[in-house]
Amino acid sequence: MKNAENSIVDDVLAERTELAARVEAIMTTRAWSKAEVARRTGLGTGTFSQWLSSTYNGRYDAVNARVRQWLDNQESVDELTDSVPQSPEFLDLAFSREVISALSVAQIMPTMVMVTADAGIGKTIAATYYRETRANCHIVTMSPNSRSVHNMLNEIAAAVGVEERSPARLLRALTRRLARIGDGTLLIVDEAQNLSDEAINQLRHFVDVPECRCGVALLGNRETYARFRTWSSGERYGQLRRRIFKRIRRDKPNPADLTAFIAAWGITDPKQMEFLTGVGMKPGALGQVDMTVKLARMAAQGAQRDMTLNDLRAAWANRDVETA
Repeated sequence: MKNAENSIVDDVLAERTELAARVEAIMTTRAWSKAEVARRTGLGTGTFSQWLSSTYNGRYDAVNARVRQWLDNQESVDELTDSVPQSPEFLDLAFSREVISALSVAQIMPTMVMVTADAGIGKTIAATYYRETRANCHIVTMSPNSRSVHNMLNEIAAAVGVEERSPARLLRALTRRLARIGDGTLLIVDEAQNLSDEAINQLRHFVDVPECRCGVALLGNRETYARFRTWSSGERYGQLRRRIFKRIRRDKPNPADLTAFIAAWGITDPKQMEFLTGVGMKPGALGQVDMTVKLARMAAQGAQRDMTLNDLRAAWANRDVETA
């Protein structure tokens, strides 16, 4: 009996060794910490760390089962991820350059700028690239729930890492956090159409007060531009209108940008390019092209052949996003 029990223990420990090797390989490849893997497996950080180092005093079989389940699921996720075509990396498009130039001006001066474009044209991608390649730049994305001044300030606080529970002190805390550093600080407010006029007006504070002097960029859809045009010339919103140093408006993608985006997918067939150009001129623009190509390529990969024009047409029809 004792020999049988020892054999079971040996099998459990051998399983731990095999599983730990697989886990460590994933940690190395993806640069994941022990805490990150523990979070993903649903284990406590201490339990996982001890299990990984073979110093755990609990039942190895239970932890082994949890880790094996996660590893098997991770392999399935990896297979699915590998099967999904990857979008092109950031492209140096004309619209992207225009947005980046406006963001640079807002940060350096500092001032307020406004970029209004329909979904899928690339304003958020350009802003994200700017944030990733510039120091002291923050992005906050608004939602319908962010409409009021208070909710907007809370969203900004979460985005820039400010923890202040007192509404009375929140604005001062944000002013200190966004204060100008070096060549400037920039706050990019995406989906700005979700904010009330009063909330947008509040953003002037970060630009105007001497102890802050942070540039602000408003990114939104055509509704944002329409509201800008209707802001009264009175003292309240007239001041806000005068603060907008530069405005960029795009309702449809630049044809050259659309061609470059399609080419970045490696598509050279004239009929496929013509079809995707038509897709890209509909609401959703480059985003529509991106999703349609992904779905078409996944279908072609499943059939183990190259993507065809029929695949693209079927993908567009399958997504059921046709608009007038």
